Amino acid sequence: MTIFFQVVLPVILVFLIGYLVQIWKRLDIKAISTVAIYVMTPCLVFRVFYTADLDMQYLYMVIFSAILLVAIIVINIIYARIRKYPQSLESGLILSTAFMNSGNYGAPIILFAYGDIGFAYSVSFLVLQAIIMNFFGVYYAARGKTTIKVAIKSVFEMPATYAVIVALLLKGLQLEIPNNLFQTIDIIADATIPTVMVILGMQLANIQWTKFEWGHITFGVIVRLIISPIIAYLITLLFPFDPLLAKVLIVSAAMPSAATIVMYAVQFDAKPKLVSAITLVTTIISIFTITILLAILG
Repeated sequence: MTIFFQVVLPVILVFLIGYLVQIWKRLDIKAISTVAIYVMTPCLVFRVFYTADLDMQYLYMVIFSAILLVAIIVINIIYARIRKYPQSLESGLILSTAFMNSGNYGAPIILFAYGDIGFAYSVSFLVLQAIIMNFFGVYYAARGKTTIKVAIKSVFEMPATYAVIVALLLKGLQLEIPNNLFQTIDIIADATIPTVMVILGMQLANIQWTKFEWGHITFGVIVRLIISPIIAYLITLLFPFDPLLAKVLIVSAAMPSAATIVMYAVQFDAKPKLVSAITLVTTIISIFTITILLAILG
């Protein structure tokens, strides 16, 4: 219970504030999200990559993400083929289970659980997942309706991509940003996590409680919250991960479905009600599963 009160509860309360405010005021989330995506997140990402000592651990993180993504997609394809589901349902299940909320849920949990070093790893993983989600998420949401070129374009429309590129260029050329300019980035970066946490609560408030397809939802919950972290743990045994990074990746893999992916499902009509329902249910159940996982990992 100590882990719940010290790590999980503070995060859930921030989500709850966003949830209640949205129910009360029904604000335009798009405007707030735009600021978070185009201003705040790039500043946070830039700061992490500009100040981080990049080593082989980051390469292992990339390999980890690729293996985890492929494993979950394969599980969904096999399950859908066995059950003879149509491609649209297969895509909906992949969207719900292959992409985790490592940003506005995972990052704050990691910060509370493992401190600043773990948080730096978490933000790096966040960027990697955002790129994967913007490519593969768009592809599976729009499969049969658009081209891979659209998915690639979506990656380069993401401001965080350029934040990483600029940060790495400055590090490579050993160019230092003046302190007064870096303080501006620092201030905005500090505001990013609480803002995206509130946004998640607001997004959850907009998900409608309709007639749920509990068979599909149960599968989604099991894959996203149980099978995913188990696969993540097995992957960490294959490479010489730093122990802290291994914990960060396992916990990140246990996060609920990404709220952002709901937008893709709605935009391309890829089972949006199912994706929304799995996102909502996994978020609620994750309160308990993440608490247990953190206790197991220590």
